Amino acid sequence: MLLEDQRFLHEDLERLEQGISDRILDDPRHIRDRLNRDHQISGFLDRIQQQSKRLLDIYNDAEGLRTKEIQSISTGDPFDEFYKQLNEIKDFHRRYPNEPVENLERAYKRKAPGEGESATAEIDNLFTGEEAYGRFLDLTTLHEDYLNLPGVQSRRITYLQYLNVFDHFTPPQCPIKRPEKTTDQYFSYVGRLTDYLESFLRRTRPLEDLDKIFNSFDREFNEAWEAKEVPGWGVETQMVGPAAPVTEGTGEGIWCHDCAKEFKNENVYRNHLSGKKHIKAAESRAVKGCAANGTPGGDVNGTSTSKTSSSTSAKDLKERAIAEREFRVRKLASTMETVRSDTRVNIERRQGMTERERQQELDALFAESAEPSLRPSGADDESDSSGDEKIYNPLKLPLAWDGKPIPYWLYKLHGLGVEFPCEICGNFVYMGRRAFDKHFNEARHIYGLKCLGITNTTLFREITGIEDALKLWDKIQRDKKKEKSGGENVVQMEDAEGNVMPEKVYYEYASPFVRLFNIIADTSITVYKSKACYENNELDQRPQHISFRQS
Repeated sequence: MLLEDQRFLHEDLERLEQGISDRILDDPRHIRDRLNRDHQISGFLDRIQQQSKRLLDIYNDAEGLRTKEIQSISTGDPFDEFYKQLNEIKDFHRRYPNEPVENLERAYKRKAPGEGESATAEIDNLFTGEEAYGRFLDLTTLHEDYLNLPGVQSRRITYLQYLNVFDHFTPPQCPIKRPEKTTDQYFSYVGRLTDYLESFLRRTRPLEDLDKIFNSFDREFNEAWEAKEVPGWGVETQMVGPAAPVTEGTGEGIWCHDCAKEFKNENVYRNHLSGKKHIKAAESRAVKGCAANGTPGGDVNGTSTSKTSSSTSAKDLKERAIAEREFRVRKLASTMETVRSDTRVNIERRQGMTERERQQELDALFAESAEPSLRPSGADDESDSSGDEKIYNPLKLPLAWDGKPIPYWLYKLHGLGVEFPCEICGNFVYMGRRAFDKHFNEARHIYGLKCLGITNTTLFREITGIEDALKLWDKIQRDKKKEKSGGENVVQMEDAEGNVMPEKVYYEYASPFVRLFNIIADTSITVYKSKACYENNELDQRPQHISFRQS
């Protein structure tokens, strides 16, 4: 079956190449989709290398099995060999009836989001929320480890300051001295920092040959270490003893090598030599290394020379390992300088935001990344077909709303050259009044209002500023609360005709007439029926009082 395996490998390689070419032609807009595409292509390239290695082994035919199979097919009855292999296939599927059959055509075909492929699930697990799919660094844990290192606890720095100095390992940016760097805690910290930067680079650049870059870092370090040019790990030329030159420190006073301290006054320096702190520092320095005056720090007679040499070699190996990690951190930080500056800007921006604004930004990020998966499968086909059509525009005429060229006078007539920015839509600029009026009912503007906490979007037409929208929404909410609280204690009034209305409306519209009638009734205007009395000669001296009161 080697010939069948050979044919299968050739088909697999062709399918892999076709899958890579299909994904390279795709140009996704979101960074998550781009990373997913790059990681898929990287996986295909790894599989091509594996399958090519297997195919080369078959062609080399070290055991001669391929030659025997070709001879068995070419000599004798070919049907015997055919039925023999057929029986082997049937026997295999009889023993393993549930064995799935691999379909290469569907295995590497790019699936649409509507076909049930969760393509970006792996990318979501690769990055933390702070990294934002590889746009920013997340060094919060390493910052805490750095603050707990010996020599740094008295000099605490903020996270923003740490982003500027995490690749500096020499004074004055780094307060850690050389003897303190040989501790296990510092060695573990530098190792974790190196591993994180390498991992970040592999996750964000899956198609680059990073092993070649890392090997170049190793070669540069070996050359610098042999030349004693690694920053912070050069040859120590300090002297041991009370005699001290005046060329250390600022160069103006007397420098004490044991205590790494400068003295401006000579009398103060002499008194310092007899202190307990200086004696203890001198003894510890003499034990750690006395190579400057040629005597080992152990036995004076030289009986422990082998132990000292072994400890010195172990110390040199540890210093080399630490220096190598520091050198690699510097190189990796210089490679990701753009990401580092973007991280600083992002941290400064987020420090001025409230918790609500941070949550809105996070929701907008997830909604933007989930937007392509919510589109129907037919929409992609329509967009692809429309994108393939090349619009014929030899006169370079301006384009209308549908993307087709129109005369310039019509372009000016419709005002397509006028820009209408909308802050709610992320400062998106709409060209022309028609597109601007239409966008209030589109998903982008509605989603922007929902991010601000506005649910009733119909009342916010012609409002494009975030501050104006929030003010109007607050006013609407206050009016609703006031109306709700006032509606609970409404007093109903009834007029003369039996109409029921609130007390406020009643006194605004009905009260003028009521007051007029009451005035007329209170003054008791006397009406004399003079005309009727004179005509009938029935003049009655008693006046008739007519009062108009509210019935």
